[in-house]
Amino acid sequence: MAIVGADVWRYDGDRVLVGGAPTRVMRLSCQAAELIRNDRVEASDPASARLMARLVDAGIAHPEPASLPAISPDLVTVVVPVYGRPDELGRLLDGLAGMRVVVVDDGTPARDARALHEVVARGGAQLLRLDENVGPASARNRGLAAVTTPFVAFVDSDVTLTPDDVERMLRHFGDPALAVVGPRVAGIPRRGTWIERYENARSSVDLGRRPALVRPRSPVSWLSSTCLVARTEALAGGFTDGMRVAEDVDLVWRLTEAGWRVRYDPAVTVAHQHRARVRPWFARKLFYGTGAARLAARHPDAIPPAILRPWSAAVVALLLCARWWSVPAALAVTLATAWRLARRLRAGEGARTLPLRLAGGGVLAALTQTTALALRHWWPVAAVAAVVSRRARWIIGTMAVVDAVVEHRRLHADLDLVRFAVARRLDDLAYGTGVWWGCLRRGDFRALRIELTPSRRPRAARAGVRHGGEPPTPARR
Repeated sequence: MAIVGADVWRYDGDRVLVGGAPTRVMRLSCQAAELIRNDRVEASDPASARLMARLVDAGIAHPEPASLPAISPDLVTVVVPVYGRPDELGRLLDGLAGMRVVVVDDGTPARDARALHEVVARGGAQLLRLDENVGPASARNRGLAAVTTPFVAFVDSDVTLTPDDVERMLRHFGDPALAVVGPRVAGIPRRGTWIERYENARSSVDLGRRPALVRPRSPVSWLSSTCLVARTEALAGGFTDGMRVAEDVDLVWRLTEAGWRVRYDPAVTVAHQHRARVRPWFARKLFYGTGAARLAARHPDAIPPAILRPWSAAVVALLLCARWWSVPAALAVTLATAWRLARRLRAGEGARTLPLRLAGGGVLAALTQTTALALRHWWPVAAVAAVVSRRARWIIGTMAVVDAVVEHRRLHADLDLVRFAVARRLDDLAYGTGVWWGCLRRGDFRALRIELTPSRRPRAARAGVRHGGEPPTPARR
């Protein structure tokens, strides 16, 4: 069984569905639309199985794990890379009692290793000791080499996880094309320091409350290696050896490029111990940013921080002029785009507002990306502009305030607006600095580029109930 996503737009009596990854317009035949009941489609015959496969592959619908066959947790090995932190590891192993666990000690200094190894022995886990610190990616690969089960879970030591969580994620592997599934990674619910409370509301590894098919250039474009469950066969060599940052993004993108599916299931939520002090938190955010340059070298088509259509770039440019004619001119471009979309889509009686909604969504996405560029990736450029231009100061200041207010309200953060806004700007400052530092070190600035993609017909697909055919399977590596 699969469930149509809550973020999918429905028109014409649910015969037109708009959503997925990337966004597309899917028109259903009358027979196909009748197979979707209460936003659910069940593979009860070849026709419904084919429809469900199309919807799932498009990212418009998502599997309901409870309806899939159970897979025994005995078929999974948990690999935990660790450097010190015996208390956190002990808590994790207590939660995984009875499961097969391999702990990879990534070169913990001898003075601290004894306590760590005692925790491993007490938890009944297998210990692999590395003589030097090789980083989490290589440490996970050493653990992966010891795995003999068809599934493997990679879990960081500062996570709280149970066998029930693992069992629910394993159900997704009833899909033979699925390589990796990841849960939602949320903070431990407690009133800690103000920076920890900000992280609990807007952590880099918390990818939200909606399930998603994970693909580059989509709303959920990566998964965090904080907690992942994977098909061992799909991983081949595992993570890229030597990568100390962004190794999880690289893995996910390599798998999707090879034709595998990767899925995010926030119905499973694991607790993660976020950093609670400003200095280590800021340093970690900066460190994350340094990975962008290496990702740009390995996946140049997936990395741009902003992807705009020429028409939406024109709207943004008009609004940034901040003249009396800016809003009318931007509105005219948006309405012209909606008119062109209406001609291309030939929207029926029940979907007349769809082109206008698509155009409006394009403007909102372009403004959101522009704000992120100014405050995050391109903040040094924005800072120089603010120094030399009064208009730039007004525009950037407005962006900073609006962004903080919108995010604070959207996330219902357990933190007052002023401190949330300060943390938000520090977050952007740290990550953006890391991006620039990584680009300067490599002499490669592709991680900072804006991509203008030609306007074209929106992705469209028709789904009927023809019999025969199999769902797509990945190209094996």
